[in-house]
Amino acid sequence: MLTFLGDHLLDRGVCVYSGSVIDVLGRTGISEEAARSTLTRLTARGLLRRQRHGRRMYFGLTDRSTRILRDGSVRLWKTGAVNHDWDGTWTLLAFSLPAERRRERHDLRAQLAWAGFGPVQGGLWIAPGKPDVTPVLTDLGLGSHIRVFRASADPATDIGEMISHAYDLPALAARYTDFSSRWASPPFPGDPLAAKMHLITDWLSRTCRRTGRPLRPRSSSSG
Repeated sequence: MLTFLGDHLLDRGVCVYSGSVIDVLGRTGISEEAARSTLTRLTARGLLRRQRHGRRMYFGLTDRSTRILRDGSVRLWKTGAVNHDWDGTWTLLAFSLPAERRRERHDLRAQLAWAGFGPVQGGLWIAPGKPDVTPVLTDLGLGSHIRVFRASADPATDIGEMISHAYDLPALAARYTDFSSRWASPPFPGDPLAAKMHLITDWLSRTCRRTGRPLRPRSSSSG
C-alpha cells in the first residue's frame, strides 16, 4: 500500500479515495478486507490521514509517512548496491533499554537496520558514513536512551571482520541473487501497474530493508 501511495501521492498534496486503493491492491491479490484493515492500521500509526467528502473517505500522507517514503525513494533511485563514496568514517550508536521494554527494543533495532546500522556487540551498533539518525531518535521517543558518535577505526581494528560480524553479507548477496531470479519472468504480465508495485516492494523488502546504506567494495583497502 505504501508503494502505491508513495508512487502516486508523494509531494503532490492530494488524497485518494479508499475505493481506488482497494481496487488497485485487489489487482495484486490483496483482499478488500485486508486493504481496509491496512488503511485503518496505517491511520492509527500516524502514517495516513483521513478526509471525508460526502459519503466517501479519502486518505492522504502525513509528515511521518512523507519522510519515510522520501527515504524509500532515495533507496530506490539513488542508492546503488555498492557505496563508492564512503570516506572511511563510521557512526556509532549505543543504547540501553531494560529487558522489560522488549517491544521498544525490537522497534529500535528495526529502525537501526533500516537506517543501515549493524550490531557490533550488545547495545552498540555501527553504520558506514553519516546516516541521518534523527528519525531513530525522535520516532520512538527514546532519545534519552541513545548516544551517537562519529569516528574512524583504529588501524589495529580488522575492518573486514567487524563488517562480517555486523552484517550477514552472504545473506545480503543471496537477496540480490534471489531478486534477479524472481524477476527473470515478471508476474502480472497483463497488468503493468500491479507488476510495478510488486517490483518496487520486492526490491525494498529484499535488498534495502535490512541492508540500509550499502558498504564499500571489498577491493578497497578499508574493507
